[in-house]
Amino acid sequence: MRQMSLTPELVALCHREEADPGPDGSWTQLNDDDFRALAERLSGEADEGPLWVFAYGSLIWKPAFDSVEQQRASAHGWHRSFCLDMVRWRGSAAQPGLMMALERGGRCDGVIYRLPDGEKPAQIERLLRREIDDHESVASVRWVPVRTAQGPRKALGFWVGVTGRGTSLGQPLEKVAHVLARACGHVGSGAEYLYNTVSHLETFGIHDRNLWRLQELVAEEIRSIHGHGIENRVSPAAVLAIT
Repeated sequence: MRQMSLTPELVALCHREEADPGPDGSWTQLNDDDFRALAERLSGEADEGPLWVFAYGSLIWKPAFDSVEQQRASAHGWHRSFCLDMVRWRGSAAQPGLMMALERGGRCDGVIYRLPDGEKPAQIERLLRREIDDHESVASVRWVPVRTAQGPRKALGFWVGVTGRGTSLGQPLEKVAHVLARACGHVGSGAEYLYNTVSHLETFGIHDRNLWRLQELVAEEIRSIHGHGIENRVSPAAVLAIT
């Protein structure tokens, strides 16, 4: 496996304790009826057979659901992008962060997970409650055609084709690196999110050139903030918290 420039020691330097500010009142929150109706609609649009979920970021390393099968898959016409503005979760109002979504263009290699057989609306509703919480995000949930070694599939994707408010599309990697090296929220830092994504993609044999360059840039940013030779000054407990 390739040696990453962004190490657990560097990532640990980005962590700080942040309080959860709670939902942004300017977004329209989904209620139980909304979640059920959306799950029913998506279930009606699904293919016959098992439910597949397309993972390209945190769902790879923190799926929060049980799966019975996984396959590498490619979504054509999409690419990973740190384009979701965050002032909660992995960012704060004082230091906003960025998280990943799929932007149009290119190709995204990821993993599809097959969920156990069960009632699709209920399965989909659980996924929705993990991934979104407001009406403005509903349009980013869609079925994504993917290609696998076993043939074409249709998988449920989240944060696909985001536009408008709350997004910063097409940013240069240098600007993204500046943000990720500094942003942290109550669930963790942007650097930790990037580290986990790149390292787990590599485990699956997936090498995303943009993310690989981004982790190099973030490592450089962290060193510029904290000084060189910093890995030797990080406590083992902080490193274990990341790994």
